[in-house]
Amino acid sequence: MSLKDKVIFISGGSRGIGLAMAKRAAQDGAKIVVAAKTAEPHPKLPGTIFTAAEEIIEAGGDALPMVCDIRDEDNVRDAVNKAVEHFGGIDICINNASAIQLTNTLDTAMKRYDLMHQINGRGTYMVSKYCLPHLLKSDNPHILNLSPPLDMDPKWFGSHVGYTMAKYTMSMCVLGMAEEFKDQGVAVNALWPRTAIATAAVQNHLGGDEIMRLSRNVDIMADAAYTILTKDSKTFSGNFCIDDIVLFEAGVKDFTKYANVPFAELMPDFFVPDNTPLPDEVKNS
Repeated sequence: MSLKDKVIFISGGSRGIGLAMAKRAAQDGAKIVVAAKTAEPHPKLPGTIFTAAEEIIEAGGDALPMVCDIRDEDNVRDAVNKAVEHFGGIDICINNASAIQLTNTLDTAMKRYDLMHQINGRGTYMVSKYCLPHLLKSDNPHILNLSPPLDMDPKWFGSHVGYTMAKYTMSMCVLGMAEEFKDQGVAVNALWPRTAIATAAVQNHLGGDEIMRLSRNVDIMADAAYTILTKDSKTFSGNFCIDDIVLFEAGVKDFTKYANVPFAELMPDFFVPDNTPLPDEVKNS
């Protein structure tokens, strides 16, 4: 399958993984709705919805930059309606927007807790809700959440229970909506990286340049997302995918292009279950 002329509504697509996924889809000629908050340049973060749109067009796609705060119901509804008016429908919804705060219970301000749950859980649910009436009209509809497998190991909760709860809410949307819409053929899947990914969020929250050096680049997530979104929505749904496993199963055997250091030196990401398969081709890259 190809993503040519597919309309993709992506939250938080102005930079990082979201922009990389959009540009990968644009290579096929996809039409991307960049729904994010950043209309003016941020002092610490690169990119706006407008620079993202320019990069998407340069990559071969079409783009509609849309200021959208996914905490605001009216804002989300209007953005979806304007996307449909502009492009004629929506085929794919990517819930990429997320907030992070890696603090323990006593050190987590309730304002920050609320932000994580408003964006990660409620925002994902709401963007999906308003895209779904249009997805149901598509011939190969997909929802893809950037969220982890639902692994109930206490080690993922003890240090930052507020953040874990917020990310797992996104994953519960996958579990529930995949079941709810399976008979209508809407695929709902999750994608998560095995290792840290070199983004501004990683640099700002996990330790700066050294962590960036020990991270894979955003292309691995973009390629994995593309692989998922070009699958048959009727037969591939309800999956919690790990980036390199998706690509390995699609035939990729050399993963060296995704990192500047050997696999053994890469920083593992949160939430990857201990029993996640690790093929030799991945391990030895």
